[in-house]
Amino acid sequence: MRRKLAIVPERCSGCRVCEIACAVHNQGVNNPKKARIRVTAIYPHPVVRMPVVCSQCKDAKCMAACPTDAIFSKDGVVQITDDECIGCHACVDACPFGAMYIHPDYDVPLKCDICGNSDQPQCAKMCPTGAITFIPEHVFGQAHRLNNVLSYAHMKEIEYMEKGEPKKLHYADNNAADREESGGAK
Repeated sequence: MRRKLAIVPERCSGCRVCEIACAVHNQGVNNPKKARIRVTAIYPHPVVRMPVVCSQCKDAKCMAACPTDAIFSKDGVVQITDDECIGCHACVDACPFGAMYIHPDYDVPLKCDICGNSDQPQCAKMCPTGAITFIPEHVFGQAHRLNNVLSYAHMKEIEYMEKGEPKKLHYADNNAADREESGGAK
């Protein structure tokens, strides 16, 4: 059963523990710039933090861009053969997600291989908020669906356009019945 890393940006606190765990596990150093995952933050408002990691694409653009066939897929994990890589970084340019990184200390780009020699990727294992999870591929969208449902559960109204006119849809207040039973509005 193939497993993939799923990212839930709403849960990311920006602590960068995932970067440290990755760098220590894969490169043996406590340097987040040598990690195969990066937390990207966008400011000022709303602040968005999101770990960026290789999506392990079935039709990997990085693999197609590699002139020496140093990038290959094995059991659904896209990997780089260090000995065959010439350091041209065509794969880095080709990645549509920006999930491959260059560090001047290495000739080969840094790319997530899901901690292939471990039972679970270290970033998912060490993430304190659960923003990074390692799940079976067949339930990959479930985390996103659940977050979408939960975000609607907290809404009171939503604005939309109908035939060029702005309209509002008001959701029932789930706590109204509780307030009436307890003796009035709070």
